[in-house]
Amino acid sequence: MKLRQASLLILIVLIADQAIKYYIKTNYTLNEHHNIFGSWGQLYFIENSGMAWGWQFGGSTGKIVLTLFRLVAACFGVYYIRKLVMQKQHWGFITCVSLIFAGAVGNLIDSLFYGLIFTESSDYTNTLATLVKPGQGYGSFMHGKVVDMFYFPIFHGTWPSWLPFVGGDKFEFFSPVFNLADASISVGVITILFCQGLFFHRPAKRQPTTIETNTTVNDNSQMG
Repeated sequence: MKLRQASLLILIVLIADQAIKYYIKTNYTLNEHHNIFGSWGQLYFIENSGMAWGWQFGGSTGKIVLTLFRLVAACFGVYYIRKLVMQKQHWGFITCVSLIFAGAVGNLIDSLFYGLIFTESSDYTNTLATLVKPGQGYGSFMHGKVVDMFYFPIFHGTWPSWLPFVGGDKFEFFSPVFNLADASISVGVITILFCQGLFFHRPAKRQPTTIETNTTVNDNSQMG
Protein backbone atom coordinates (compact mmCIF):
# COMPACT_ATOMS: atom_id res chain seq x y z
CA MET A 1 0.00 0.00 0.00
CA LYS A 2 1.27 3.46 -0.92
CA LEU A 3 1.22 6.46 1.38
CA ARG A 4 -1.28 8.17 -0.90
CA GLN A 5 -3.72 5.27 -0.55
CA ALA A 6 -3.38 5.24 3.24
CA SER A 7 -3.92 9.00 3.35
CA LEU A 8 -7.03 8.70 1.18
CA LEU A 9 -8.50 6.04 3.49
CA ILE A 10 -7.85 8.23 6.53
CA LEU A 11 -9.42 11.24 4.81
CA ILE A 12 -12.55 9.28 3.83
CA VAL A 13 -13.08 8.03 7.39
CA LEU A 14 -12.51 11.52 8.85
CA ILE A 15 -14.92 13.22 6.44
CA ALA A 16 -17.62 10.59 6.98
CA ASP A 17 -17.18 10.68 10.76
CA GLN A 18 -17.36 14.47 10.99
CA ALA A 19 -20.27 14.71 8.53
CA ILE A 20 -22.35 12.26 10.60
CA LYS A 21 -21.47 14.04 13.84
CA TYR A 22 -22.36 17.43 12.37
CA TYR A 23 -25.72 16.13 11.17
CA ILE A 24 -26.56 14.55 14.53
CA LYS A 25 -25.33 17.54 16.53
CA THR A 26 -27.40 20.05 14.55
CA ASN A 27 -30.53 17.95 13.96
CA TYR A 28 -31.00 15.98 17.19
CA THR A 29 -31.57 17.20 20.72
CA LEU A 30 -29.56 15.46 23.42
CA ASN A 31 -30.83 11.90 24.09
CA GLU A 32 -33.15 12.03 21.06
CA HIS A 33 -33.29 8.67 19.32
CA HIS A 34 -34.97 7.12 16.28
CA ASN A 35 -35.12 3.55 14.99
CA ILE A 36 -33.24 2.82 11.80
CA PHE A 37 -33.32 -1.02 11.80
CA GLY A 38 -36.33 -1.71 13.95
CA SER A 39 -35.91 -1.46 17.70
CA TRP A 40 -32.46 -3.09 17.63
CA GLY A 41 -30.77 -0.41 15.52
CA GLN A 42 -31.04 3.24 16.51
CA LEU A 43 -29.58 6.69 16.04
CA TYR A 44 -29.27 7.83 19.64
CA PHE A 45 -27.58 11.20 20.27
CA ILE A 46 -25.41 11.39 23.37
CA GLU A 47 -22.20 13.20 24.22
CA ASN A 48 -19.33 12.15 26.44
CA SER A 49 -16.27 13.86 27.84
CA GLY A 50 -14.13 10.79 28.10
CA MET A 51 -12.80 7.93 26.06
CA ALA A 52 -14.38 5.76 23.41
CA TRP A 53 -17.70 4.08 24.23
CA GLY A 54 -18.56 6.82 26.72
CA TRP A 55 -16.02 5.93 29.40
CA GLN A 56 -15.00 8.77 31.69
CA PHE A 57 -11.54 9.75 32.86
CA GLY A 58 -10.79 12.05 35.79
CA GLY A 59 -13.08 15.05 35.31
CA SER A 60 -11.81 18.29 33.73
CA THR A 61 -8.14 17.56 34.41
CA GLY A 62 -8.50 14.06 33.08
CA LYS A 63 -10.16 15.47 29.98
CA ILE A 64 -7.13 17.67 29.24
CA VAL A 65 -4.72 14.79 29.90
CA LEU A 66 -6.70 12.49 27.62
CA THR A 67 -6.86 15.09 24.84
CA LEU A 68 -3.12 15.75 25.07
CA PHE A 69 -2.47 12.02 24.94
CA ARG A 70 -4.62 11.73 21.81
CA LEU A 71 -2.74 14.63 20.26
CA VAL A 72 0.66 13.05 20.92
CA ALA A 73 -0.60 9.69 19.66
CA ALA A 74 -1.90 11.32 16.47
CA CYS A 75 1.47 12.98 15.83
CA PHE A 76 3.23 9.66 16.35
CA GLY A 77 0.69 7.97 14.08
CA VAL A 78 1.72 10.13 11.12
CA TYR A 79 5.34 9.04 11.55
CA TYR A 80 4.44 5.40 12.15
CA ILE A 81 2.21 5.02 9.09
CA ARG A 82 4.86 6.63 6.90
CA LYS A 83 7.44 4.22 8.33
CA LEU A 84 5.24 1.20 7.63
CA VAL A 85 4.75 2.29 4.02
CA MET A 86 8.48 2.85 3.53
CA GLN A 87 9.21 -0.60 4.96
CA LYS A 88 6.63 -2.11 2.58
CA GLN A 89 4.73 -3.80 5.39
CA HIS A 90 1.64 -5.90 4.60
CA TRP A 91 -1.09 -3.75 3.07
CA GLY A 92 -3.65 -5.18 5.48
CA PHE A 93 -1.64 -4.09 8.50
CA ILE A 94 -1.16 -0.58 7.08
CA THR A 95 -4.91 -0.42 6.44
CA CYS A 96 -5.69 -1.37 10.04
CA VAL A 97 -3.23 1.14 11.46
CA SER A 98 -4.71 3.81 9.18
CA LEU A 99 -8.22 3.00 10.48
CA ILE A 100 -7.04 3.27 14.08
CA PHE A 101 -5.31 6.56 13.33
CA ALA A 102 -8.37 7.99 11.54
CA GLY A 103 -10.63 7.05 14.44
CA ALA A 104 -8.30 8.60 17.00
CA VAL A 105 -8.08 11.84 15.02
CA GLY A 106 -11.86 11.88 14.49
CA ASN A 107 -12.53 11.90 18.24
CA LEU A 108 -9.61 14.27 18.81
CA ILE A 109 -11.30 16.86 16.59
CA ASP A 110 -14.38 16.70 18.81
CA SER A 111 -12.32 17.13 21.96
CA LEU A 112 -10.25 20.00 20.63
CA PHE A 113 -12.79 22.10 18.76
CA TYR A 114 -16.44 21.21 19.37
CA GLY A 115 -16.61 23.23 22.57
CA LEU A 116 -15.43 26.27 20.63
CA ILE A 117 -17.70 26.06 17.59
CA PHE A 118 -21.01 24.52 18.78
CA THR A 119 -23.64 25.73 21.21
CA GLU A 120 -24.76 23.41 23.98
CA SER A 121 -26.97 20.44 23.15
CA SER A 122 -29.80 19.97 25.63
CA ASP A 123 -32.76 17.70 26.18
CA TYR A 124 -34.34 20.14 28.65
CA THR A 125 -34.93 23.15 26.40
CA ASN A 126 -35.54 20.98 23.32
CA THR A 127 -33.31 23.29 21.24
CA LEU A 128 -30.83 22.20 18.61
CA ALA A 129 -27.14 23.03 18.74
CA THR A 130 -25.85 25.45 16.13
CA LEU A 131 -22.47 26.14 14.59
CA VAL A 132 -21.05 29.45 15.85
CA LYS A 133 -17.90 31.52 15.53
CA PRO A 134 -14.87 30.07 17.35
CA GLY A 135 -14.96 31.06 21.01
CA GLN A 136 -18.75 31.41 21.21
CA GLY A 137 -19.47 27.75 21.88
CA TYR A 138 -20.33 25.85 25.02
CA GLY A 139 -16.74 25.25 26.12
CA SER A 140 -13.10 26.09 25.70
CA PHE A 141 -10.25 24.59 23.68
CA MET A 142 -9.66 20.92 24.54
CA HIS A 143 -12.94 20.72 26.46
CA GLY A 144 -15.23 19.61 23.64
CA LYS A 145 -17.53 16.61 24.05
CA VAL A 146 -17.36 13.62 21.74
CA VAL A 147 -20.56 13.02 19.76
CA ASP A 148 -21.91 9.44 19.72
CA MET A 149 -24.96 8.18 17.87
CA PHE A 150 -24.97 4.48 16.92
CA TYR A 151 -26.88 2.22 19.30
CA PHE A 152 -27.60 -1.46 18.66
CA PRO A 153 -29.53 -3.09 21.54
CA ILE A 154 -29.79 -6.33 19.59
CA PHE A 155 -30.57 -8.68 22.46
CA HIS A 156 -31.94 -8.38 26.00
CA GLY A 157 -31.69 -11.13 28.56
CA THR A 158 -31.02 -12.12 32.14
CA TRP A 159 -27.83 -13.62 33.53
CA PRO A 160 -28.27 -17.13 35.00
CA SER A 161 -28.88 -16.99 38.75
CA TRP A 162 -25.91 -19.28 39.49
CA LEU A 163 -23.37 -16.76 38.12
CA PRO A 164 -21.49 -14.84 40.86
CA PHE A 165 -21.97 -11.06 41.13
CA VAL A 166 -24.26 -10.70 38.07
CA GLY A 167 -26.63 -13.65 38.58
CA GLY A 168 -30.24 -12.60 38.01
CA ASP A 169 -29.31 -9.17 36.62
CA LYS A 170 -30.64 -8.05 33.26
CA PHE A 171 -28.18 -7.41 30.44
CA GLU A 172 -28.24 -5.90 26.99
CA PHE A 173 -26.18 -6.71 23.93
CA PHE A 174 -24.94 -4.37 22.53
CA SER A 175 -25.27 -1.53 25.07
CA PRO A 176 -22.56 1.10 24.27
CA VAL A 177 -23.45 4.07 22.05
CA PHE A 178 -20.58 4.80 19.66
CA ASN A 179 -19.59 6.75 16.56
CA LEU A 180 -17.85 5.97 13.29
CA ALA A 181 -14.45 6.89 14.75
CA ASP A 182 -14.93 4.34 17.55
CA ALA A 183 -15.96 1.71 15.01
CA SER A 184 -12.91 2.48 12.87
CA ILE A 185 -10.60 2.00 15.86
CA SER A 186 -12.32 -1.24 16.88
CA VAL A 187 -12.23 -2.74 13.38
CA GLY A 188 -8.53 -1.92 13.07
CA VAL A 189 -7.58 -3.37 16.47
CA ILE A 190 -9.71 -6.53 16.17
CA THR A 191 -8.47 -7.26 12.65
CA ILE A 192 -4.84 -6.96 13.77
CA LEU A 193 -5.50 -9.35 16.67
CA PHE A 194 -7.13 -11.98 14.44
CA CYS A 195 -4.76 -11.62 11.47
CA GLN A 196 -1.38 -11.52 13.18
CA GLY A 197 -0.26 -14.65 11.42
CA LEU A 198 -1.00 -13.07 8.04
CA PHE A 199 0.35 -9.59 8.75
CA PHE A 200 3.52 -10.65 10.55
CA HIS A 201 4.28 -13.90 8.73
CA ARG A 202 7.98 -14.62 8.55
CA PRO A 203 9.41 -17.23 6.20
CA ALA A 204 10.69 -20.35 7.92
CA LYS A 205 14.45 -20.59 8.36
CA ARG A 206 16.12 -22.78 5.77
CA GLN A 207 17.69 -25.94 7.14
CA PRO A 208 21.34 -26.64 6.28
CA THR A 209 21.69 -28.88 3.22
CA THR A 210 23.48 -32.20 3.69
CA ILE A 211 25.34 -33.57 0.67
CA GLU A 212 25.78 -37.32 0.57
CA THR A 213 28.93 -38.77 -1.06
CA ASN A 214 30.38 -42.21 -1.52
CA THR A 215 33.71 -41.23 0.04
CA THR A 216 34.68 -43.36 3.03
CA VAL A 217 35.81 -41.35 6.01
CA ASN A 218 38.28 -42.99 8.39
CA ASP A 219 40.79 -41.91 10.99
CA ASN A 220 43.73 -42.03 8.61
CA SER A 221 42.10 -39.78 6.01
CA GLN A 222 41.10 -37.27 8.67
CA MET A 223 44.68 -37.02 10.00
CA GLY A 224 46.35 -36.96 6.61
